[in-house]
Amino acid sequence: MSAPVFELESLTVRFDGRSGPVDAVRDLSLRVDAGEVLAVVGESGAGKTSAFLSVLGLQPAGRPSGRALLNGQDLITASESDLARLRGSEVSVIFQDALAALNPVMTIGSQIAEAIQVHRPRLPSEETWLRAVELLDLVGISAPTERADQYPHQLSGGMRQRVMIAIAIANEPGLVIADEPTTALDVTIQAQVLDVLQRIHDRTDSAVVFVTHDLGIVAGIADRVAVMYGGRLVEIGATEEIFYRSRHPYTRSLLACLPRLDAEGRERELYQIAGSLPANPAAVTGCVFHPRCPVAALPGPCATELPELTPDKPRQDVGRVSTSHVSACHYAGEIDNLLPSFASETGSRKTRSETGAPIIVATEITKHFPMKKAGLARGRALVRAVDGVSFEICEGSTLGLVGESGSGKSTVANLLTRLLKPDTGDVLIREKSVQEMSGRELRHLSKTVQFVFQDPFSSLNPQMTVGDILAEPLKLNGMWTRRSGPARISEALQLVGLDPMTAHRNPKSFSGGQRQRIGIARALITKPDVVVLDEPVSALDVSVRAGILNLLMELQNELGVSYLFVAHDLAVVRHISDRVAVMYLGKIVEEGDVDTLYTTPAHPYTVALLSSAPIPDPRVERARKRVTLLGEQPSPANPPSGCRFRTRCWKAQDVCAEIAPSLNELKDGRTVACHFPEPAEVRADGPGSNFERSA
Repeated sequence: MSAPVFELESLTVRFDGRSGPVDAVRDLSLRVDAGEVLAVVGESGAGKTSAFLSVLGLQPAGRPSGRALLNGQDLITASESDLARLRGSEVSVIFQDALAALNPVMTIGSQIAEAIQVHRPRLPSEETWLRAVELLDLVGISAPTERADQYPHQLSGGMRQRVMIAIAIANEPGLVIADEPTTALDVTIQAQVLDVLQRIHDRTDSAVVFVTHDLGIVAGIADRVAVMYGGRLVEIGATEEIFYRSRHPYTRSLLACLPRLDAEGRERELYQIAGSLPANPAAVTGCVFHPRCPVAALPGPCATELPELTPDKPRQDVGRVSTSHVSACHYAGEIDNLLPSFASETGSRKTRSETGAPIIVATEITKHFPMKKAGLARGRALVRAVDGVSFEICEGSTLGLVGESGSGKSTVANLLTRLLKPDTGDVLIREKSVQEMSGRELRHLSKTVQFVFQDPFSSLNPQMTVGDILAEPLKLNGMWTRRSGPARISEALQLVGLDPMTAHRNPKSFSGGQRQRIGIARALITKPDVVVLDEPVSALDVSVRAGILNLLMELQNELGVSYLFVAHDLAVVRHISDRVAVMYLGKIVEEGDVDTLYTTPAHPYTVALLSSAPIPDPRVERARKRVTLLGEQPSPANPPSGCRFRTRCWKAQDVCAEIAPSLNELKDGRTVACHFPEPAEVRADGPGSNFERSA
């Protein structure tokens, strides 16, 4: 066997914490072979990023020990000058936040050229610049010569991430570390970036370490998968071994937490991992996962003895990579008998009765924001955030609202809760016009409509106790009494699965998932008819997210509350929604029953969205034929004429530029705004034959 490109031996990374040293990574050993893609997965705090950035000297606060061999040279004992020489030439990093990683006062061409000149100072500047332009073209940036003279703020998020890839491959390193490179991107742009990474990998044959929390991406690109928990490696093996024959309870739990784009969700609960990651995993004796593990409840050594990584079967060849499947569990050999399936854990959900009459009716609502024109141009441009949107939310049902960033989803949410006032159109709540409500009625609107915000950390006042936070909406709406108020606070906390005895604590003493439960309790304490949830689980780890989604659906079944669920995660939306509306550039382009829309999308944009979203199943994901959109969403300040999607649509014809399509109802009851709507069955190998080519 040839020597690995990169190898970690007993790596430990220590940080100074408030209460003493904290080991973010403990005794980590793994290897990365030439040409392979190794995905490293796990929840926040698992130590994924620290393991790789600290040994490159990119996390100064971390103190690594052990060995980190790059082509045989130990990075931990290397001098800073040696690390500077190796970074960019033999190993490079694609960072998560491209805007923060790029220099805002240098053109992107200059930044790529600088990365080349640092390692090849004798290369003439003209050749260096031509190489920079060539790299921009290689990563799929149109008009690369012109783009090279632009600054990072002039590029979209997807383009900035492509620039990061260009810088990373500028000197053709043998190892590329991609640290959550697609986390902040929309699914359509994520698909483009992943396509670029795959093409670059195929062309250069460099090894790639792909750090991510998205198991759908992993299923599509990885040769092997390493699973980390609490700073330790708990399982590693070939991708199909990990997804279909995992031996560690944590890996199986992670996979069971995931809603799937290709599975009906409303009748199934997601598996929930009990508890949360300990603040200092090093303080846990025995197996680091045992406090949350369903197997550890059995009498045995889990709480006292640290399990060793042991192989599942003899070494085998997987593609180009020679690998073995190892896991750190005392019961790895018996896991199929102890945890045969999580189906028995999750079971089926109690179905609710048919949804009722419309409780909210939005009719042709618009919201435009003025924007100063750039340069010396006079006047103001208008950002058409929401431009003639209509929909209904029925009693006891969930309407999912999806679309790329900038499509207008959050603006719609703010219009429903009267955080923003529509320019035109109207919103009826129980047949009462919001536009015609008096000041007193608007002040008490929160009795009927409540809001759950995206960020559980910033949406709660850190100076108030949880009890005060929950009491505030009761007092504002005249619903507080000394006798009933504390009882309602206790009831609300119990309803969302929190101990009423914690009402005296501040938000900072709760985890992210617990804070989001507090936000939900605050929304429900006035017993509203409708709750608007704006990306309520996007900031949460998958295990915490599963608990919140189960909670929301349980509360809906018990209380009959209606939801507007705004999200970019299409699998989550399918799991929780009854109907789905798809937005693009301020307009709804398709709306219908969730299963109909997901299995036979009729609008090309819906097809592209669903095609771009990854599925956490290697066989399914690798067999799919994607409809990959070119370019990015145009500016809402200058939308295209006619159909706003036509500039990215493979079905566009002359009429699409001349006439804006209206929402028309199809035979199956959905509405679609397209001149050429044609429902296509979504299969494992891609959309039906009527979608012959992608944009």
